[in-house]
Amino acid sequence: MGFPPMTARDLERLGHQLDWNLLRTFMVIVQEQGLTRAAQRLGLTQPAVSQALKRLEDQIGRSLIERGQGRFRVTEAGEIIYAEVLEIYGNISRFAVLMRDIREEISGHIRILLASRIQSLLFDALLERFHATHPQVTFRLDVMASADVHMAIQQKTGSLGLCLMREPPPLVEHALFARQIYRLYCGPRHHLFGRTGLTLSDLRSEGFVSFTSDQIGGVLSPLAVFRAQEGIESRIVGASVNLDEVRRMISVGLGIGPLPRHVAERDVRDGLLWPLPPEEGVAPVDIHLLWNPASKMNRAERAFIEHCRAAIAGMPGCRAFTGLDGPFRASAGLLRGVLGNMLRDFPFHPSVGY
Repeated sequence: MGFPPMTARDLERLGHQLDWNLLRTFMVIVQEQGLTRAAQRLGLTQPAVSQALKRLEDQIGRSLIERGQGRFRVTEAGEIIYAEVLEIYGNISRFAVLMRDIREEISGHIRILLASRIQSLLFDALLERFHATHPQVTFRLDVMASADVHMAIQQKTGSLGLCLMREPPPLVEHALFARQIYRLYCGPRHHLFGRTGLTLSDLRSEGFVSFTSDQIGGVLSPLAVFRAQEGIESRIVGASVNLDEVRRMISVGLGIGPLPRHVAERDVRDGLLWPLPPEEGVAPVDIHLLWNPASKMNRAERAFIEHCRAAIAGMPGCRAFTGLDGPFRASAGLLRGVLGNMLRDFPFHPSVGY
């Protein structure tokens, strides 16, 4: 078989048009020392392998294998090509090894919308761990009323929300993040402060401070239901959407009012608030993680939501903590164990609830 000498243009065209599958077929032919065994290894017919070899020889312009009746010999050109193909194949085979230790950096901006005073070991640990893993990601945390969080997530103006929720808003997905118990308190200037042996009947004529969503149909409607059931129909003397402002009005003596038990615990210890009946609290209120699956999220937002969902899914039933007394104290160690490295060396403070 004769081939004309290759010109510079032929060599350039070869680099652009050479079929790499032909090179792999040639490599197997040489390794199997025959077209029939190569066809069996490749799962092809013998004529197809023979045709592939001919096409490669035509493209290179050299005979690569001398074959005939009982004869198989790799030519000098074939030996050179085979050595190069082995090098190429070896490099390609190492791609997975070379890529194994490369971590693709995630960057982007995440806007998280929160109800006021969300105190959670889990949420703190999620932020800390995600930042350590993806330091190029930036965050913005905005505090607003839970109803406004619902609307913002529906309108796709926030990445995800952490707030109270009575019923799931339309078009929004959610996951239970935590449970908290609300209890009634009064401040040092209130005449009930420091008194023991009180009953619910002692509260019925007291002025009341609460949240603007403490009404039937609001996200804190369990508080309104409790007041109605217990006949606490006293005048609302102060209301706010912000937990800190509700706490302020209670502490200065405007009236009695509800606060999450784990949030108020430190103030009770410091003599700034006094717990009122009932001792078991007035209502459980769930905190939910919300996101909009229809939002066009960046990689950082998608990764953080999956980060949160995975942590929530891995939590046992003890995530329904009711504050720092009772269930929380018994389960804080288990919480750390479940989160593992996420909470390693994370400072535990007894005023932080979940």
